[in-house]
Amino acid sequence: MGRAGRGTLPRPRPHRGRVSRMRRLRLLALPTLAIMLVAATACAPAAASIEVTEETTVVDVRTPAEYAGGHLDGAVNLDVSAADFATELAELDPSAEYVVYCQSGNRSSRAVAQMEQAGFTSVEDAGGISSAAAATGLAVVD
Repeated sequence: MGRAGRGTLPRPRPHRGRVSRMRRLRLLALPTLAIMLVAATACAPAAASIEVTEETTVVDVRTPAEYAGGHLDGAVNLDVSAADFATELAELDPSAEYVVYCQSGNRSSRAVAQMEQAGFTSVEDAGGISSAAAATGLAVVD
């Protein structure tokens, strides 16, 4: 019969490539997470202070249901996701002052871009409702 152990399979050696790939993934996870957080906060501009005068129209671009759940005092609701958003914009004075906000800052930036493309000259993106309330000093009301 010869050698002992003949007929048994050799013990598998650990796969070093997998370990190093896992280490690389762990090393990349933290910087990737940091970049994602910075990118997410970049969507919602944080203005230190936004002056709201009697001539300023504050525009909430969230859905009517979100607006009904709480909005900035004196804000008008124009849902940027609605099919008639462009039509509603056409009814506004493009030379007036506007402060635009939404829930997180994504929709407000989209609305501001559309307003500027439509010829509005004084539009400020206040980001999400929390940052908009802090920047404008306006209370959130039902």
